[in-house]
Amino acid sequence: MTLRLAKLPDRTPARLTLALDPDTAAALQDYAALYQETYGEAERAETLAAAMIEMFLASDAGFRRARKALPKPASKGD
Repeated sequence: MTLRLAKLPDRTPARLTLALDPDTAAALQDYAALYQETYGEAERAETLAAAMIEMFLASDAGFRRARKALPKPASKGD
């Protein structure tokens, strides 16, 4: 089976809370089951959601262009 999301690398996450509608939550649980079937390793749905968001943001060319135009935060020495 081929999934759009590749096997996840090891990494330390930052915590963020999201609220999902029931259908999206169920689909995410199904995706986690298919991920385990495909790669032989279980990943929490929350971990997969974070990777999906990262992949989505990286693939959005309009977002990347607009983000470059955002003001940069001042450094601590300023």
